[in-house]
Amino acid sequence: MALFLSLLLILMVPSGNAGYWPPSPGYYPSAHFSSMSFHKGYRNLWGPQHQRVDSNALTIWLDRTSGSGFKSVRPFRSGYFGASVKLQPGYTAGVITAFYLSNNEAHPGHHDEVDIEFLGTTFGKPYTLQTNVYIRGSGDGRIIGREMKFHLWFDPTKNFHHYAILWSPKEIIFLVDDVPIRRYPRKSDATFPLRPMWVYGSIWDASSWATEDGKYKADYRYQPFFGMYTNFKASGCSAYAPAWCRPVSASPNRSGGLTRQQHATMRWVHSHYMVYNYCRDHKRDHSLTPECRG
Repeated sequence: MALFLSLLLILMVPSGNAGYWPPSPGYYPSAHFSSMSFHKGYRNLWGPQHQRVDSNALTIWLDRTSGSGFKSVRPFRSGYFGASVKLQPGYTAGVITAFYLSNNEAHPGHHDEVDIEFLGTTFGKPYTLQTNVYIRGSGDGRIIGREMKFHLWFDPTKNFHHYAILWSPKEIIFLVDDVPIRRYPRKSDATFPLRPMWVYGSIWDASSWATEDGKYKADYRYQPFFGMYTNFKASGCSAYAPAWCRPVSASPNRSGGLTRQQHATMRWVHSHYMVYNYCRDHKRDHSLTPECRG
């Protein structure tokens, strides 16, 4: 009996870094941008029969017949784009729930994209949050991804958490509950998205690669697979704004960048929760990703 209780206690203790929360970033950019209803800023893009809005919360789902997606009404050339998201628990292997920027419809085959993607998982394993940047067709044909992947310090299936992309002419910053997890600076025009993009969200079947490189597929015995979105934020310079429109910032510094405290918090996340960095992947041809140098 004593042995059984000991084993039970071991199983109840979180493994790895689970439950270790990052230090305070000291600044909370989401508080500086107002929320909007789904219908004010977005419209259905595909799978309308797999989309529902209740009390400003959007639910989209995937089953054997279809997934669903939505798109912002306006394109932007910079801004802060966020949503609070709650994911489905249990077996979700092969399923991607996403919130991202793209101009793939305006530039098919040669588009830009900035991704937050939640990679589905199997029983007992955590979700992986994947961030990615594609520039001028690097997501078309011969894929040149710029992936950084993270586990989270909380269970994203229990409550809503806020995920955001801040895109300015100088940098892209990815945030989770106002904690910066990645900064992608503009080192050259060739490695940075500069054309206007729309905001998108979607849920779809990516069984060929999403979970452990495609080892585990979507299992429709567990359908439907849901993603819930609320607290939408999209503030910045639209594609139609005058040239003097000032880009937004993720820090108190109006010119952009992160504070020293924000940088320290981001480094802490990297040391505790980052599980993949494309710049450290020695199997990659880094002549295709020159921003990794220096």
